Amino acid sequence: QVQLTESGGRLVQAGDSLKLSCSFSGGTFSEVTMGWFRQAPGGNRQFVAGIDETDSLTIYGASVEGRFIISRDYTKNTVYLQMNSLKPEDAATYYCGVAKSWRLVKVQSKYEAWGQGTQVTVSS
Repeated sequence: QVQLTESGGRLVQAGDSLKLSCSFSGGTFSEVTMGWFRQAPGGNRQFVAGIDETDSLTIYGASVEGRFIISRDYTKNTVYLQMNSLKPEDAATYYCGVAKSWRLVKVQSKYEAWGQGTQVTVSS
């Protein structure tokens, strides 16, 4: 059974950078598409970024395009989310997940596993 564990969330100031990690276990990391979503209090879970199983394709939500970078390390079975130029509106709990396929990476309901989330707070 796949298990995901996010880490790295903390309080930062607007304009700062932060790198989140998502550790993967219980499956074959090289065979899965991974994604990051976020959810602010009272809001819906929003797609942030996705990366395919071969590390050839990445995609980003419009609000983070150009500021965030998703990557993966097969030696550590870990997916990362490098977040730059953080804004107060980036504050949320960030979740990583395993998508059923690259084609469905932006569809929250098509994820097979989720981590518990890591909280990012951005002060203005």
